[in-house]
Amino acid sequence: MNARFSTTGGMTGILPRLAPEGSGGGGASSRPPVVEMRHIRKQFGPVVANDNVNLTLREGEVHALLGENGAGKTTLMSILSGMYQPDGGEILLDGQPVRIGSPAEALSRGIGAVYQHFTLVPNMSVIENVALGAGSNVVLDMDAAERDLQAQLGEFGLNVSPRSKVSDLSIGQRQRVEIVKVLSRGTRVLLLDEPTSVLTPVEVEGLLDLIRQLKARGVAVVIVTHKLDEALAVSDRVTVLRGGRKVAELGPDQIAAGTRADAKRRVVEAMFGGGAGAGEAAVPEGGGHAAGPVLLALHEVRADGNLGAEAVRGITLELRAGEIFGIAGVDGNGQKELGEVIAGQRHVRSGSVSLDGKEITNSGVAKASALGIGYVTDERLHEGCVQSATVADNSVLKAIRRAPFSNGWWLNRKAIDAHARALIQQFDVRTPGPDVRIGLLSGGNIQKLLMARELAGNPRVLVCNKPTHGLDLKTARFVAETLRRHADAGNAVLLISSELDEIFDISDRIGVMYNGDLAAVFPRGAADAETIGQIMLAGRAGAEARA
Repeated sequence: MNARFSTTGGMTGILPRLAPEGSGGGGASSRPPVVEMRHIRKQFGPVVANDNVNLTLREGEVHALLGENGAGKTTLMSILSGMYQPDGGEILLDGQPVRIGSPAEALSRGIGAVYQHFTLVPNMSVIENVALGAGSNVVLDMDAAERDLQAQLGEFGLNVSPRSKVSDLSIGQRQRVEIVKVLSRGTRVLLLDEPTSVLTPVEVEGLLDLIRQLKARGVAVVIVTHKLDEALAVSDRVTVLRGGRKVAELGPDQIAAGTRADAKRRVVEAMFGGGAGAGEAAVPEGGGHAAGPVLLALHEVRADGNLGAEAVRGITLELRAGEIFGIAGVDGNGQKELGEVIAGQRHVRSGSVSLDGKEITNSGVAKASALGIGYVTDERLHEGCVQSATVADNSVLKAIRRAPFSNGWWLNRKAIDAHARALIQQFDVRTPGPDVRIGLLSGGNIQKLLMARELAGNPRVLVCNKPTHGLDLKTARFVAETLRRHADAGNAVLLISSELDEIFDISDRIGVMYNGDLAAVFPRGAADAETIGQIMLAGRAGAEARA
């Protein structure tokens, strides 16, 4: 098979030739905006996601879109990328009104999006993924296309063969392939949704450098993120949404006028409507808490993944009362499967799991839950909740057959409603009420309800897989404080996260998963981010070889 892809201007190659280095520029106001979104309104049933929002994107400018959970960020970007149609307002492209009816149409107009969950086909090569869906503008000459792609990959710091299988690449490398794929469609506006959420610290720095490179080439880049430090490190302009409305915008001059701390304080004030302390509450640190008796023990546990390959490889681990045990690792190294084993959700092929010295191996979810093991999954939409059910019904999903919510035959709707309202208030879940379908809530608000649901059962062992993923700064700190208090009350928490800052903040011990193994375990005081990051990427032996 040979293929060569034509681009504008008669040139051939996989990627479009962007503006020369240095032609962009941190918000040069002399150029007309690439995109203007004017008075955008979008409503889902009783939920107003966007209310009269204006957003301007300029060539060669990095624009951060910030806001707490449910502020309307994802909805606004979904409208620009053609996934949703606005109920009101208009979109202008190069000064001309346009209607973007689908993601394919958005791409054809030069607007591309890269989401948290990549759209690459794992068993296909890099060049096949880049070519996939490119349309009918194909001419035979695969060798020339491959040479061109190899050069372009190198420019973006991706030193892999175009014929490499995507499944063999790291998460950071896959993300760059996704960006290259979007750029190959002639993208002038690149939307990045939580782009650093699955990356290691080294990969984060690499991505920020790539964003700066795209900015220099004239691409308008939008970052939707909850990580203020990363946003301010790379952005020229910041827009803050709150309650579906635009409440603040900081331009290049305002961001550069003070220190990074000043800019962060102003953003936090705009996001939460209060003083800087609204997002800066102190989190009790881990590492200084005395561990009690062993609550949960795993001995040489082995378990397979969904595709049949071994995902957990002979792990031995003890969780003690009063401690938070943090598990770091790049996604796909067995952390999720480990959490599911403890929750009774995944079959153990060999080895044992015991609670208070009593074996509970392969006892199932119901028994594990009844014995006091809670589990917050990272798959909040497809596993953690029933999207078509109400907030109230989801709040008691695991306890629906227990008093006071039912007597085994009849549901006590009054008790369910009261329970849901209490959780909504305690965790500040943004919803018009408990009778709203949970699928209409933002991802962060769904996550808050799932966390509230598990903690309401006061589990003795709580397994949390990315509990603050997609949460705003204020809520993430609330969750961290809640987990710390839960452990300090004599329970044990297994915290699985790709966020090293989160793990370092509240963990008493830190383990690193690599290729299904628990490659290393450190007391909090003996751990540092560089060492953890190296083990995440190469395992214990690989990290020592690099040293």
